[in-house]
Amino acid sequence: MAKAISLKLKVGDAAPGFTAATSGGGTVSLADYLGQNVVLYFYPRDDTPGCTKEACAFRDQFDEFKKAGAVVLGVSTDPVKAHDKFAAKFQLPFPLLADVDQQIVAAYGVWGEKSFMGRKYQGTHRVTFLIGPDGKIKKIWPLVKPEDHAVEVLAALAL
Repeated sequence: MAKAISLKLKVGDAAPGFTAATSGGGTVSLADYLGQNVVLYFYPRDDTPGCTKEACAFRDQFDEFKKAGAVVLGVSTDPVKAHDKFAAKFQLPFPLLADVDQQIVAAYGVWGEKSFMGRKYQGTHRVTFLIGPDGKIKKIWPLVKPEDHAVEVLAALAL
């Protein structure tokens, strides 16, 4: 599991607004979901092992998120075309946001230095934000275990 990163946002802060292109050809803005809980999860790359486990866990719990009145949005810097392939391959029922210009990852502070097999590079850290109906951050998961994460988020929604 990766090391937790130091985030500039904290619980109680207003969630940074955004508008982005999504899988399926649409666009969404955070403002579209005012009045609802939003699960905004950031992940490094479409169709990679950890990201697939995490996306499929959210997919498998999707009906429970809907019952809890929450919207699930996945965000990576991959283009819409990659998101469309990933969403179709794994039947993902929620939008994947294409942050190709890295505006959303920068606003949420999840873009930064990573390392893999001794190589350092810039990329998206796996972090999830639970944004409340008032647009404020209710909970942050700076360290995510992909296969168990959706259940953790659901438990937080029940509180």
